[in-house]
Amino acid sequence: MKKQNSLIGFLLIGFGIYFFLRQLNIPELSPFYTWPSLLIITGGALLLHSYIANEYTNLFAGALLLGFGIHFHAIHYFGFWSDHWGIYVLIIGIAFLLRYQKFKIGLIPALILIGIGAFALLTPVTPGWFSWLQDAVLFVKRFWPFVLIGLGFYMVYKK
Repeated sequence: MKKQNSLIGFLLIGFGIYFFLRQLNIPELSPFYTWPSLLIITGGALLLHSYIANEYTNLFAGALLLGFGIHFHAIHYFGFWSDHWGIYVLIIGIAFLLRYQKFKIGLIPALILIGIGAFALLTPVTPGWFSWLQDAVLFVKRFWPFVLIGLGFYMVYKK
């Protein structure tokens, strides 16, 4: 297998399976015909490509997309799963940790984000001094499409 084409190959295989299963219209799988499944497919393809082709530039993005896709599915299918803002911070921290594993940079932000996410999830009541972070995460959660658009423009026009 040519490693430079593996990302496109993994994406085509994942999306092909997704749309084929959707055409079969299997009732048990109908809850998975949603946009979080597309996040999981894309994130999984990025992670597979990163590890198979030894090109770890997409490792962070793959971990984010896979983590967010799993989170959005888990909200609907697991009663114990919480839609708490700390989970978003925890997912970003885990993505930094995966990136640190290969590039040896970003350990401090990873540990800080994982610590903040775990603290936010495990405390029954958010302390008053901690509310600024909760407000920031809720603001990004509300306007995340604009964050994506901004990141897209940045990626297109960066030198």
